[in-house]
Amino acid sequence: MGRPALEVADIFRIHGPGWREAQRGHLSLAQLKVMSAITQCRSAALGGHVLRCGGCGTEQISYNSCRNRHCPKCQSSAAQRWLDARQADLLPVEYYHVVFTLPAPVADIACQNKTAVYGLLFDVAAEVLQTIAADPKHLGARIGATLVLHTWGSAMTHHPHVHGIVPGGGLGSGGTTWVACRPGFFLPVRVLSRLFRRRFLEELKRLHDSGKLSFFGQHASLADAAAFKAWLAPLRRCEWVVYAKRPFAGPQAVLAYLSRYTHRVAISNSRLLAMDERGVTFRWKDYRANKSGRGRTRHKAMTLKPDEFMRRFLLHVLPAGFHRIRHYGLLANGSRRDNLALARELLQVAPPEPNESADEPSAASAPTFVCAHCGHAMVVLQVLSRDCSIRAPPT
Repeated sequence: MGRPALEVADIFRIHGPGWREAQRGHLSLAQLKVMSAITQCRSAALGGHVLRCGGCGTEQISYNSCRNRHCPKCQSSAAQRWLDARQADLLPVEYYHVVFTLPAPVADIACQNKTAVYGLLFDVAAEVLQTIAADPKHLGARIGATLVLHTWGSAMTHHPHVHGIVPGGGLGSGGTTWVACRPGFFLPVRVLSRLFRRRFLEELKRLHDSGKLSFFGQHASLADAAAFKAWLAPLRRCEWVVYAKRPFAGPQAVLAYLSRYTHRVAISNSRLLAMDERGVTFRWKDYRANKSGRGRTRHKAMTLKPDEFMRRFLLHVLPAGFHRIRHYGLLANGSRRDNLALARELLQVAPPEPNESADEPSAASAPTFVCAHCGHAMVVLQVLSRDCSIRAPPT
């Protein structure tokens, strides 16, 4: 596959220096580092290799990737490595897709308190799923869930939500039975939504009471306890969106879905259409358009000034060390292997075949570089050293 005609790196490379100077003091070190990494990715700045094909003799230079998790070019290989590790975790049951979304006022607070509020979104969503599933009126089982954080809408606006991938069932009382969901139905979304709203606001108030929230600009007044209490009141009455999709068509469909969602960034290079005197034009999906209207499409084009495009992109830079994929309940990292083994025993299915590890001969013999023209392995003729490290530009 050739290089896209336009990349996010091109926008940062051309318009980034001037905008970075204009925003001096207003961009975080994490955002500056992302800008630097994306512009250097697969360029001479990071070094690389001079290669020759053992079949057709073609020579080429392959530059190193930045491996930044916000870089559009580096996520496909990272997603594949993650998916290979998850292959053994799949059970032969229905899987459900549940989405928990923060309302706009809370999203504004989250933008100023990413670590605290995004972490709360994860934990409350997982707690709600497990609490309702454990209730004998609904399922009466201990379940597991994989949650993935997305902070953007299709137009790169700030829209924090978590996607939950949940097996359709769990371990019954005492762990001696597998309790399956009703076919095609997981848990009632209205019940999930009400508990999600109540528990999130309770925990958000607890964060405020303990002084763990910060407020700036138009929200500075919310640092006052009385003002914050008044701000919370209407949020207790509005509807919070929890969405449950139909079950996936088998475990492989779950993997296909995860491959699209786990390592996605705010916008992919493939959605970029043009950069000209009007600004940056990209494809986006308008979810408010009438889905049933004949001849209408939800796919549209949007043009933003380069400064606004870069601002929206960098809204979604996560705090250093923040995990955007988390596992809960039966799938929690510490006990996942034992829980899955017990589930397979109760479902009377054989354990999955072990994947070939990287140190086995067949894996070790796979070439690192493959010729795009004839498919033969390419040999390294020369290693090119990197010119600089990926860091924020000096202030």
